[in-house]
Amino acid sequence: MTQTTQRILVTGACGQIGSELIPVLRQRYGDTNVVATDIRPPEADCLKDQGPFELLNVCDRARMDDIIARYAIDTVYHMAAILSATGEENPTLAWDVNILGLVNVLEIARQRKLVRVFCPSSIAVFGPDTPHDCAPQTTILTPTTMYGVTKVTGELLGEYYVHRFGLDIRGVRYPGIISSETLPGGGTTDYAVDIFYHALKYKSYSCFVRSDTVLPMMYMPDCVKATMDLMDADFNSLRSHCNFNLAGMSFSVEELANEIQKHIPDFVCDYAPDFRQAIADSWPQTIDDSPARTQWGWRPRHDLKSMTRDMLEKLRPRLT
Repeated sequence: MTQTTQRILVTGACGQIGSELIPVLRQRYGDTNVVATDIRPPEADCLKDQGPFELLNVCDRARMDDIIARYAIDTVYHMAAILSATGEENPTLAWDVNILGLVNVLEIARQRKLVRVFCPSSIAVFGPDTPHDCAPQTTILTPTTMYGVTKVTGELLGEYYVHRFGLDIRGVRYPGIISSETLPGGGTTDYAVDIFYHALKYKSYSCFVRSDTVLPMMYMPDCVKATMDLMDADFNSLRSHCNFNLAGMSFSVEELANEIQKHIPDFVCDYAPDFRQAIADSWPQTIDDSPARTQWGWRPRHDLKSMTRDMLEKLRPRLT
């Protein structure tokens, strides 16, 4: 069932996912019907010139409520968050932004009876006690980062608001996201984006995790597609709401480097693991996303080979 929402607010609009989600939303619903918000002014033309933009700290509920009322918002994509590596450098900030910001969204949704809210989670909810191969959606969650702690809390809060107040809250556990348009913002999986920039500019890259590190990843077009697909799904078909596992592809850093070398033969990758290695080691290598496939028809379109080819084709004109 296709969502007919006309008035959408996106928090964290300048982030890696928000900056690519907004053009797709504006294409579908119209530029003036999608309000982009972030704590900092946008740099991308599509955010500052092609539709409304408002400065917003998600911890400021009064400001958020004013924007939602002023634009008659009925749906929120809550993308603002402090990510894993940055969160370990400032755990208190991660808690405030990720939890207080979410509670503000949920409370405004409850009070104003918003139609639908998307509040994404992450594979960071998993921990060393989670099965590392084909981690199920329902499993023990023992995250080792403040980012993971906030995402587990966010999943539980979302489900609570669904069952306690009858709200339509939805979310997926994003894997590492790879994008050709925007740099990542402080996540443990950043290497899977950084490596392309370094390969094209310098023909070398020093990776902050081991060569045999395998993590779930996803190409940005699939990320945006999954987000839209879940928001389009019939609510009655969903047995879960805020914790859908979402798989795209899993590969080691060495496999990624080898795939890049097929296009850039003189590219060399070395390895200098830092504190992010321990975070990566606590996450599963592969995840089971069968509930998403069954309940709302999720299917990824990209694998390592097609993603690598497309990334290099898009980045080469800008970097060489």
